[in-house]
Amino acid sequence: MNPPSRQDYVSVSFNEPGSGGYNNSKQWRRQSCWRKWKQLSRLQRSLILFILVLLFICGIAVFPTVTEHLRGLTDGRRSSDDDGVPKPFIPHVLPEPVKLPLPELSSQRKLSNKRGPPALISRLQKKGNASETAGGEEGVISWRGAVIDTDQATEKDGGHKEDSAANQQVKESDGAWLEAVREAFRHAWKGYKDFAWGHDELRPVSKSYSEWFGLGLTLIDALDTMWIMGLKEEFEEAKAWVSSELSFNKNVDVNLFESTIRILGGLLSTYHLTGEQIFLDKAKDIGSRLMPAFNTPSKIPYSDVNIGKGTAHPPRWTSDSTVAEVTSIQLEFRELSHLTQDPQYQAAVGEVMKQVHKLDGKLDGKLDGLVPMFINTNSGQFTHQGVYTLGARADSYYEYLLKQWIQGGKTEDQLLEDYLQAIEGVKKNLLQKSSPSGLTFVGEVSHGQFSPKMDHLVCFLPGTLALGAHNDLPSDHMDLAKALMETCYQMYVQMETGLSPEIVHFNTHEGSSRDIEVKLADRHNLLRPETVESLFYLYRFTKDHKYRDWGWEIFQNFNKYTKVSSGGYTSINNVRDPDYPSPRDKMESFFLGETLKYLFLLFSDDPDLISLDHYVFNTEAHPLPIWPSPPK
Repeated sequence: MNPPSRQDYVSVSFNEPGSGGYNNSKQWRRQSCWRKWKQLSRLQRSLILFILVLLFICGIAVFPTVTEHLRGLTDGRRSSDDDGVPKPFIPHVLPEPVKLPLPELSSQRKLSNKRGPPALISRLQKKGNASETAGGEEGVISWRGAVIDTDQATEKDGGHKEDSAANQQVKESDGAWLEAVREAFRHAWKGYKDFAWGHDELRPVSKSYSEWFGLGLTLIDALDTMWIMGLKEEFEEAKAWVSSELSFNKNVDVNLFESTIRILGGLLSTYHLTGEQIFLDKAKDIGSRLMPAFNTPSKIPYSDVNIGKGTAHPPRWTSDSTVAEVTSIQLEFRELSHLTQDPQYQAAVGEVMKQVHKLDGKLDGKLDGLVPMFINTNSGQFTHQGVYTLGARADSYYEYLLKQWIQGGKTEDQLLEDYLQAIEGVKKNLLQKSSPSGLTFVGEVSHGQFSPKMDHLVCFLPGTLALGAHNDLPSDHMDLAKALMETCYQMYVQMETGLSPEIVHFNTHEGSSRDIEVKLADRHNLLRPETVESLFYLYRFTKDHKYRDWGWEIFQNFNKYTKVSSGGYTSINNVRDPDYPSPRDKMESFFLGETLKYLFLLFSDDPDLISLDHYVFNTEAHPLPIWPSPPK
């Protein structure tokens, strides 16, 4: 028997517009979301709530940075119209440590009685001190937090030039280039005062600081630069800090080489320029505290010293020291003995040079006067043999051979012989030309294989060669200096930012489309001084104005891509990307101690401003006197 049939019905409802009855309405979605939320486990709901709260907190934290970034973009559209710069005053310095009154600049107001850079004092000074207002907040571009000043920039690749060549020449003759460097120093010093006073290095983008030794490296490195530039107020502030705050009685490990060239060299140089006893007293203190480094079986010093405990040791991973470090402390310790009449300092560094000189042959590790990069503190022998470079870990060995000979009155023939042999070794083993332009460059040799790799550090060599030629060494040294100077300049010009990378590789094969290649890991610029250092020497000795022009281009690009509007300059990660050079948020102390100092001297018309017949620069650009006769 079949079940009774039933009738089926279809019900259709029509809702009026806006009634919300359609099952995809907002109300239905809210009910659906709530139902799904209730279906989640307690753990799942807790995790989602935690993530939402975390995102909210992060949003609050980054809000000030985002608004500052947007403000930087807005400010970047402004233009600066500050053409008035005062005529610079160039201080005269003497080769003897006679105290002289620090020259005043016509553009400076009288020295305030205030000392140090507390934030309150900095704010009070802003209206009257050019150090506080230079650069300002105008004309900036911003990339990811770093605000970079573009007031002095010129555009590349056919873009509109800020000044014609004729106007640039007028500006140079009026001393504006000199004043521009002085203003750059003031701007960098402002950042250091405001955010890193008494600390080692400024982090300008984050407006903070970093420590290396905790000894005020930037301040000490910049002392003689301020004196040379005639920056009276800034110098007095720094001198007050050295007198009242600088102490070496600290339980801290310092690198022998870095503390010697920056701290000992800076203090000795400032003493000679000013005659102020406080700088010599501090130099004696740090010099004596570094001496335990020489207590090794071979007399080759350890790399690290605890200046509080009086102990020294090699790096944790090796008993080797780098050749450049142990052979680039001689100028400073010799000068300390010369001033104190205590022979222990000169004797210690002299033993190092004797040991390196004795290692004279292929079996010992040398190649035509070229030295390996490492030397053992126990045996006194070269290690990691077969690698020869004029870049990192070997560079300043060659520089100090010549400069010790000059410092000592050109009487130490052993130093001169080693220098001349090394330069011949460079010509024979390391010198080649690039393709297609034929740029002369200094490469490297590794176990008999040539590499067309050249560090920016090698750009010290044109200046050193020119200095040797000035002191009656072979004239072809000057020819080589000029050729290498062109190459170092091209390392800047061929980059999109006009700033050199840390390392380049040259093309040597015929048919290459460009001379220079840069690997991704080598594209950073640390505000290094070596190229402008050599430009200074080449201009001093040749008076060829192209070297000044090159220096001015480089200086403008430092301003365009590294100047931070709140104060200071930052190293960058990528010289190939002008749109985003990527700040590293660090201003090395040598930017004030060397780079700006050499630029200032390059643009100065006074040949007696640190005369190269009376002074020799250490490898940190601190001038030390040339001895009129050998020390007794």
